[in-house]
Amino acid sequence: MIIDKNSDKFKEECGVFGIFSERELDISTLAFHALSTLQHRGQESCGIALSDGNHLQSCKGMGLVSEVFNKKEFNNLQGKAAIGHVRYSTSGRSNLQNAQPLLAKLQEREIAIAHNGHLTNSLFYKNELLKKGVKFKTTSDSEVFLKMLEQEAGKTFEESIITVMKKLKGGYAVVILFNDRLIGIRDPEGIRPLCLGKLDNNYIFCSESCTLDSLGAELIRDVAPGEVVAITEEGWSSVSYGDNVRCATCAFEYIYFARQDSVIDGVNVYSSRVLAGQELFKEHPVKADIVIGVPDSGLAAAIGYSKASGIDYEMGFAKNNYIGRTFIQPSKKIRERDISLKLNVIKKNVQGKRVVVVDDSIVRGNTSKKIVALLKKAGAAQVHFRVASPVIKKPCYLGIDTKYKKELIGSSKSISEIRDYIGADSLGYLSIDSFLKALQGKREACLKCFGF
Repeated sequence: MIIDKNSDKFKEECGVFGIFSERELDISTLAFHALSTLQHRGQESCGIALSDGNHLQSCKGMGLVSEVFNKKEFNNLQGKAAIGHVRYSTSGRSNLQNAQPLLAKLQEREIAIAHNGHLTNSLFYKNELLKKGVKFKTTSDSEVFLKMLEQEAGKTFEESIITVMKKLKGGYAVVILFNDRLIGIRDPEGIRPLCLGKLDNNYIFCSESCTLDSLGAELIRDVAPGEVVAITEEGWSSVSYGDNVRCATCAFEYIYFARQDSVIDGVNVYSSRVLAGQELFKEHPVKADIVIGVPDSGLAAAIGYSKASGIDYEMGFAKNNYIGRTFIQPSKKIRERDISLKLNVIKKNVQGKRVVVVDDSIVRGNTSKKIVALLKKAGAAQVHFRVASPVIKKPCYLGIDTKYKKELIGSSKSISEIRDYIGADSLGYLSIDSFLKALQGKREACLKCFGF
């Protein structure tokens, strides 16, 4: 994960998609719809690689799916299998060279890879490969994975993949395309989501189940942590490569990253956010006139807070959906006023009222401070800030550089100090226990950024 300094949120890295069929498919349409449903996971670049059964080809570009897929080379693409990718950069610069899928050769066979996540020890293996004279075309850790596979000559594809995966560390979901098979892989802790679905006789991998819904496909199951699933014309098979596997999905999949209509490892994302809001009221009740949510991922928790408290839920903000893309960076002066461009207070609903405002998280605190100021400027009598996640105390060990710890307001300030900084009349965070309760029976999640 990395910090988006414009929105003051963690950014997801990427979203992946794959499909395999016995017959030719309209890859252009399928990939466009699939990647559009994953657009929230990455907005810098997107692309697809497809197989006609004999050869692979790749098309990719910088920008949103709707922009890139308007180009001529994306029209009327046909094939029996494909993988797709939307990207935010965590490892490697944001440019077309690092856009995925990446193509290479393995044992004289073409291979394409699309990867979501971060390989924490990839630099070590890259340096080892550089000493052997291996050349790299990108700065992406995904290429390190490909080059490591190339070193495993003499083994089957699955054996090569398992050998490499046992060496690499991190949180990741990977889809790999050969001319005759599609492979999906998930890290041994299940940090990054990946699910398996079926559309007629076509098998699908995707980062979130909302993609399956949009295509009219059925969810078979989530790919298990430490599992390699291979799809061929004979169907699908799987093998586990991880030791001490556990399903510790990143907590922020439920808090912020995933779309609300997705189901991640058996947890309905929307329901978990509503339940988080209900638990938030139990822990931090307050007398108020209305409850509002910060669009978009704070809305479900605000509904939950309203249900539990009996305080009326109202719309507090009108959101401008056309502001805030990180691919196009506005001037510094405009960025400084970014929050007021994105959100406008509905004054009639807040004027003279005691307002509970619910957001999904606080990272640096700058946006929360601006939100409180906007509400008070619009005439709110009181602003009580409620956060539907625990306090973020540590950088993510799977991607955020430790230098960013000083940017996490929860790492250095107490709750009362944060309250004073953002200017709220009161402040309350969800506890770890209540967060886990909101996951509807799921036993584990990765909580390291909360200090656990």
